[in-house]
Amino acid sequence: MCDTLVAVGNSTQDGSVIMAKNSDREENECQVLRCFPRTKYPGRSILRCTYVEIPQVSETYEVILSSPYWLWGAEMGANEHGVAIGNEAAFSKEPYAKTGLLGMDLIRLALERADTARKALEVITSLMKEFGQGGNTKAFEPETYHNTFIIADPHDAWVLETADRFWVAEQIHDVRTISNGYTIESKWDLSSSNLVEHAVEKGWCKSKEEFSFTKCYSDATMRSVVGCVERASRTLTSLKSAKGSITVETMMKILSDHGEKAESWSPYKGTMANVCMHAGPSTFSSSVGSYVGHLTEKVATHWLTGTSYPCISVFFPVYLKGAGSPDLYSKGGSTYDDGSPWWRHEKLARIVQLDYVNRAPPVQREIRQLQKNFIEDAHRTREQALKLPQADVAKVLRTLTDKCSQQAYEATANWIMDVRKVGNNEATSVPFRNYWNRTNARAKIQT
Repeated sequence: MCDTLVAVGNSTQDGSVIMAKNSDREENECQVLRCFPRTKYPGRSILRCTYVEIPQVSETYEVILSSPYWLWGAEMGANEHGVAIGNEAAFSKEPYAKTGLLGMDLIRLALERADTARKALEVITSLMKEFGQGGNTKAFEPETYHNTFIIADPHDAWVLETADRFWVAEQIHDVRTISNGYTIESKWDLSSSNLVEHAVEKGWCKSKEEFSFTKCYSDATMRSVVGCVERASRTLTSLKSAKGSITVETMMKILSDHGEKAESWSPYKGTMANVCMHAGPSTFSSSVGSYVGHLTEKVATHWLTGTSYPCISVFFPVYLKGAGSPDLYSKGGSTYDDGSPWWRHEKLARIVQLDYVNRAPPVQREIRQLQKNFIEDAHRTREQALKLPQADVAKVLRTLTDKCSQQAYEATANWIMDVRKVGNNEATSVPFRNYWNRTNARAKIQT
C-alpha cells in the first residue's frame, strides 16, 4: 500500500511543485535506484515490459526510477523534464487480467515518453486502452490490482484514477493526496468514454445524476481493509495545514508520520492507517522506499532514500540531465546483501524496531542533523549550478549526490553498531517478534 502527495506552486513556500511518495510493499522486497539515459531506437523496435511486449518509441527521455528489484517498471520516478509520477494500488469491481501492463510499467513508460504531466497522462491512458492493465504485482505472493496516479511537472499536476481500461482525471489546483482508494466522485476534467454508461449498465448506479466514480467502481471491502481513507485524510489534512509554506522538509515529515501518538508509537502497534508503514501481523505492507521531488524548471532535485521506513532514513539528492544516480544504490535482490544500501539499512531497521521507543530516537537525532546538512548543501549547490556553464552542471550535481549517498550508507553501519548498545527493554508483542523471526529467516538476515 502507498501514499502519494503533491502541492502545486500556490501552496509551496517557493512557488515550485513538490511531489512525494512512500512505496509500501512486501517487507523483504528490496527497492533499488536505476537511472537510464536518453536513448534512440531504430524503427519498429519492440520493448519488453514486465509481462508484455509493446512497440518502442524512436527516443526515450532520461529517467531516475525507484523500483522493486525484479520489475521492469518503477514505483516512482522522474525524468529530465521534471515530470514525476507515483502510483497507488486501487481495488475495483472491474476484473483483473492475468497479464498486461503493470501500473509500475506505466510509470516508466510515461516518464520515458512525456515531457509534461498532461502528456504523461495521455501516454498512460492510451497504453492502458491498447494493452490493458494486468499481471502479478508482488515478488513473493500473488496479487493483482488497478492503479491510481499523481502526475506532476514544474507547472502542473494531475490525479489519474483507473479501473481496468476505464479512468477519470482531475487537474490539481493546490494540494492533493491519494492512498490506495479512489477519490474522484462526480466531478472531473477528463475521462474515458462510456464511463458512466458502463456503470449504469452494470447496475452500480441508476443514472448519470447518481454517478460517482468512487462509489460505482470501488471494491468496498478492499477499500476498508487497506486503510486508504484514514491515510488520505491524514496526509491531506497535513498538507492543508501547511498550505502556502510547504517545503521539501514538510513532505519528508508527512511521509514519516505514524499518527497522533507519535512519541509512544512502536511498530508492533502499527496499523494500515499509518503513513510510514511498518509490517507486522496486522499490517501487510512496509514503506520500502520514499521520494520527494522538488520540481523546478531549471534544476529539479529528486530526494530519495533508497531504503525503507522514512522515519529512520535519510533522503539524499539526485539530479538528471547527465548527473545520474549512485551506482551503489542499484544493488540488491531477494535476500540480504551487505553491499546493498537497502539491505544494510534493513538490518538497522529490524534491530531498531525490536525496541523502537528506546532505539529509534538516538538514530533519528543523527538523521535530522544529516538531513539538515544535505538540504543546505543541495540549496548551495543548486544556486552554484544555476550560474555555471551547462557543460559543468552535471559534474557538480553528481559530486553532491555521491557525497550525500555515501555518507548515508556509511552512517548506517555506525548506527547498527550503536543501536545494539541500547537495551532491548520494550514489551514488544510475541506475535510481532515471531512475525519478524519468520521474515528474517526468509531474507537470510541476522539481527
